[in-house]
Amino acid sequence: MKTVFSTEHVHPRDRFDFWHDVARKDVVDHASTPRCRNTFRAQLRSGAVGAIGLVSFQNSEMSVAHTRHHIAQANTDELFVCRQFGGQIALEQDGRQVVLEPGDITLVDPSLQYQGRFSEASDVLVLKVPRQLMEARLGQTREMTARAIKPCTAETGLLSASLAMLPFHTPEAGSTAEALLEPHLLDLITLSVGQAMGQDGLRTSSSRSLVRVRLRAVIEARLADRTLDAGTVASVAGVSVRYANAVLADESTSIAQLVQARRLARCRRALEDPMQRGRTVSEIAYGWGFSDMTHFGRRFKAAYGVLPSEHRRHAGRSG
Repeated sequence: MKTVFSTEHVHPRDRFDFWHDVARKDVVDHASTPRCRNTFRAQLRSGAVGAIGLVSFQNSEMSVAHTRHHIAQANTDELFVCRQFGGQIALEQDGRQVVLEPGDITLVDPSLQYQGRFSEASDVLVLKVPRQLMEARLGQTREMTARAIKPCTAETGLLSASLAMLPFHTPEAGSTAEALLEPHLLDLITLSVGQAMGQDGLRTSSSRSLVRVRLRAVIEARLADRTLDAGTVASVAGVSVRYANAVLADESTSIAQLVQARRLARCRRALEDPMQRGRTVSEIAYGWGFSDMTHFGRRFKAAYGVLPSEHRRHAGRSG
C-alpha cells in the first residue's frame, strides 16, 4: 500500500485540517473533532485487491460523525469492512453499538448515518467492497452493520489473519494473485458475517451463498488430492451432489468445473512464479491434482489460449 498522507512534515497547527481533507476524499465524507489539535498525528495509506479498495489509517484520538449531509456526498455503492489493528474504535450505526479491539472486524454502511470515537493510536484497515458483490452473497446488509466479528472461530480467525497481512503484501501482489485473493476475501467475509448474524438471520438466497462458500472452501483445501470427486466435496460441505451443483449453477458452474478451474488457476500461478522454475510442468500439474498431462495441456490451452510450457516462457520474458 502506498502512503497518501502523513502529518509528519506538516506544521502542528495545520495537521488536523490537512488530515481531515484527505480522509474525507479517500475514506468517506464526514465531520470530525480531535481531542487535541496541537498533538494530532495521522497517516493514511491506500491500495486495492481487484475491485476491493483498501485504506489503512492511524490517527490520534478523535470523534467522527457521518450525517445525512455527508451521505449525499458519499459513494453508496460501497460497503466498508473494518479490521482493527491497534487502539480501539467505538461505532454506532442504525441503533447498534460496537467496540472494535485489535483483531475485531465489523461492517459499516456509508449510505446510513453513523458516529464513531477513535482512541489514541487507533490503527484500522478499511476494505471498500462494491455493494453489489456483497449483497449478491448476503442479500440486504442493513441488519448486519455495527456487529462485532471476533476472531474466535476458524472462519473468523482466518478472515482476521488474512486482513492483517494485506497492508504488508498488497504491493507485491500481481494481477494473478489478486484474481485469486479477491473472491477468497469475499467468501471469508460472507461466511464470517453470516456466522455473526446466525445463518437463520439470512434470507434463503444468502443460505445458498453460504453453501457456495463452503463448497469453494472444501475444494480449495483438497485441490492437490487427485481422487477428489463431486461426492467427496458435497459430503464434506454437508449437502447432496444434486443440491451442490444446483447452487453452483447460480454462478454457471458445477463441482467438476470448479475443481478444474481452480486447479488450472493454481498451475498457472505456479508457472508464473520465479521461485518454482526448478519444477517441471509435469510436477506442477501432478502437484495440483492432474493425472493426465495430455488432458492438462488441452484444458490449460482452452482456458488461457496457450500451452502450459508457452505460458511459462512468456511469463519468464515479462518478468
